[in-house]
Amino acid sequence: MTERPTREQLARMVDHTLLKTDATPAQVDDLVTEARELGTWSVCVSPTMLPIRAERGSVLVATVCGFPSGKHTAAVKAAEAAESVAKGVHEVDMVIDIGLLKAGRPEAVRDEITAVRKAVPAPTVLKVIIESAALTDDEIVQACEAAEAAGADFVKTSTGFHPAGGASVHAVELMARTVGGRLGVKASGGIRDTETALAMVAAGATRLGLSGTRAVLEGTTSSNGY
Repeated sequence: MTERPTREQLARMVDHTLLKTDATPAQVDDLVTEARELGTWSVCVSPTMLPIRAERGSVLVATVCGFPSGKHTAAVKAAEAAESVAKGVHEVDMVIDIGLLKAGRPEAVRDEITAVRKAVPAPTVLKVIIESAALTDDEIVQACEAAEAAGADFVKTSTGFHPAGGASVHAVELMARTVGGRLGVKASGGIRDTETALAMVAAGATRLGLSGTRAVLEGTTSSNGY
């Protein structure tokens, strides 16, 4: 996006997220209500919170698989994703096994993404969480190339649970440059204010994962300009 997004445009880039381990069904209902009020693209919840029964309006449903460690077999990730789609989700954010990259095996990362892609073909949107803060630049590029080769729709920076940290402008720029507009780029993890969110968009993010969506949007206006 070449211009700063309006409040409404920014909201439509947001996966309004609740992935806390102690989340309750009542909190998920509140999340959906808030997402409708704020006009976000989707809500993103844990697989155990599915199916979403609250009235969603136009808000889509996303979930995660292999979350948050990525240390699940490809078959388990694929089965988890397929079960979630059967429960009504539109988008799946899978976590790769970054240890495979660290071991110099990007082809194994490609293969696990391929397994999930086959289990949840289009029109389900598949996002690939690469945990960018824990990777070198070369590994980020390798992860993005693996995601594209496997047929993913997005690459995503972070789970928000890794001790190395969340999204960074540098990582988003590198990811966006690597995928060259052929895939979307989702920035997630540690984005808590308007300035940070806008910096991620300027760096090339086409989707944002936010848990504090209202606080981020409160810093925007209904027209371009801040």
